[in-house]
Amino acid sequence: MVPTTHSQQNSRTKLHRPNQPRLRRHSFKKTQLRPHLKKMWCIPPKQNAAFVACMEDILDLYQQPFDENYPVICMDEKPYQLLGEVRDPLPLKAGSPNRVDNEYERCGTCSVFVFTEPLGGWRHVHAREHRTKMDWAYEIKELLTVYYPNAPKVRLVVDNLNAHNFSSLYEAFCAVEVREFAKRLEIRYTSKRLS
Repeated sequence: MVPTTHSQQNSRTKLHRPNQPRLRRHSFKKTQLRPHLKKMWCIPPKQNAAFVACMEDILDLYQQPFDENYPVICMDEKPYQLLGEVRDPLPLKAGSPNRVDNEYERCGTCSVFVFTEPLGGWRHVHAREHRTKMDWAYEIKELLTVYYPNAPKVRLVVDNLNAHNFSSLYEAFCAVEVREFAKRLEIRYTSKRLS
């Protein structure tokens, strides 16, 4: 590289490469590869009978027609980090996005339980301080006694986690009460790969 002299500069330093053509923007070809963009997919494991069995069971359940006496409820929970503002955001202006400071204070965590009946158009969201077997058990009791007290059978689709089973109910409530819940609750597990 040969730098230009001071008299050739217009308040910027320019570099000249002798015997090399200048690269122009239009000389670059666009590629179809975009490694910076990603989409998340569940890539099923190869030759896994347990995965296929769970998936077919859930898909068959989703194909059944709506029956208000036998609702299909999907349940999931997610931990959330609770964040607070250190500085007040700037006032909103028309045509501008909300402007907040990137510094925050941590205010703990919680777990959000989500229940939905897609064919019935029903959903319920509840935040709890923790995500334990006891929390799951209390959510199931509320589902069966408050939201679906008259349904003879509730078909519940859940992740395959250790807290999502009848033993969690037995740890939280008396055996007689849990036995009544067990008669009305049919738990369907998604594949471990999807949990």
